[in-house]
Amino acid sequence: MSVPHPGKPVRGSKSGLPIMALFDLLGRNWAMGIIWNLQNDSTTFRELQQRCESISPGILNNRIKELREADIVERTIEGYQLTQRGKKLMELLRPFGEWSRNWSKEVFNYTKTRSKQTKDDM
Repeated sequence: MSVPHPGKPVRGSKSGLPIMALFDLLGRNWAMGIIWNLQNDSTTFRELQQRCESISPGILNNRIKELREADIVERTIEGYQLTQRGKKLMELLRPFGEWSRNWSKEVFNYTKTRSKQTKDDM
């Protein structure tokens, strides 16, 4: 699957709007999980695969290629990490964590059982 580009039709939209291209990319299997698991540090392919639990090596490889082409993830000596653009994306996504906690409590009566919440829990 190719990386969605603004100005071209993408899954779910023919508008070519940049936000629709981003939604297409982030909505792909494991794309958000990969970004989420890279938010705090760089990691190797194998470590990232373990963090993402059931992801196959092929899917992980494809998503990393797409996220690298989109300048969200980069490869370094230590492994894979978020680019500056990827870190900015994470800053924008963190408020969704707060929103989701309120939503899950108010709509589904779900509350976190851990005593301490971390950025990873969002």
